[in-house]
Amino acid sequence: MKSVLRKLLSPSLVSSLKSVVERVDKKIIPFFASNSFLSSFYYCFFSTKFRREHQSVLKGRLAYKASLDAINHSSVLLRRNTHRLEKGLIMQPRREIFAEAYIEETVECFRKCIASSSICSDELKWAQDVLVSYFAIVGDSDIINNAKARFETLTLKSFECASESLPYQHQARVQAEVSSDQLLALFQQRRSVRWYEQKPVELELIKQAIEMASQAPSACNRQPFQFYTITDMNKASDVASIAMGTTGFSDNIPALIVVMGDLSAYPAERDRHVIYIDGGLASMQLMLAFETLGLSSCPINWPDIEICERKIAKKLALDKHLRPIMLMSVGYGQSTGKIPYSQKKSAEILLKEVN
Repeated sequence: MKSVLRKLLSPSLVSSLKSVVERVDKKIIPFFASNSFLSSFYYCFFSTKFRREHQSVLKGRLAYKASLDAINHSSVLLRRNTHRLEKGLIMQPRREIFAEAYIEETVECFRKCIASSSICSDELKWAQDVLVSYFAIVGDSDIINNAKARFETLTLKSFECASESLPYQHQARVQAEVSSDQLLALFQQRRSVRWYEQKPVELELIKQAIEMASQAPSACNRQPFQFYTITDMNKASDVASIAMGTTGFSDNIPALIVVMGDLSAYPAERDRHVIYIDGGLASMQLMLAFETLGLSSCPINWPDIEICERKIAKKLALDKHLRPIMLMSVGYGQSTGKIPYSQKKSAEILLKEVN
């Protein structure tokens, strides 16, 4: 409808109408911003800005519910509850009885995962090791005893790796021989690079970087993101051009990653923003990983603009519950290409001490 109106109306008239709408909008916003009900009313009847998010959240909830029975390579519920059990195991002091609220659904989910032929073996081993440890130390209650009895009827899997996937002491962590000066140098080395050598980026290097990035923390270890990767230079440039921030350099991008948030990881609306937090944490580690592999990158802002959302959803054949978090160009940095200086705020400005 909008496109038809644009064709019928002159550019000057369209501009005038847009200006009138913006002036009216500015006048009514203070009223609708006065309380939460009126704010919701405004976005229901006067603005469509959040409609895609609303549908994505609901589609995500439906996809989450479906995932409880259709176990694929990973189970969000199993990952979340296994991590919750881990936190109970490391509690100081550890409670005699814990996890009563979700242990039955955890055992049931584990049963379905054992029956799945496609579940990740490492994920299954982690859950199995934690459940065995949990039932070995937890106290008695009717709920726990019933869950334990059901667990003991299951035929547990055997794995090639003998080491247990269990919580461990702080002193047993991997010790990286990296000084603060070396880490700062890596941070300073990583800059947003927009000019690349026109040669392909090996998919194996990207996989290696993603393996490194997967070590990033995420809420309940759900890791609600994927890295949609394009190594065809023509297609990478085509998809990158959808973003508004790539004007002038989109045709120079050898490889592109679309960091995708997956709202099917959550049963409730309250967690809808976690995809951005967790996806952002993993993306930062991904860019640092690229630097150690001789590759440069540039994070590309992805504002919530409906026309851009529609274009990228069509290009990548996205389900409604998938939301692009950001785009990221990847390639071998052009040695003579320039990089913005981009002065950073000091710690004195960024640090806000709370007494």
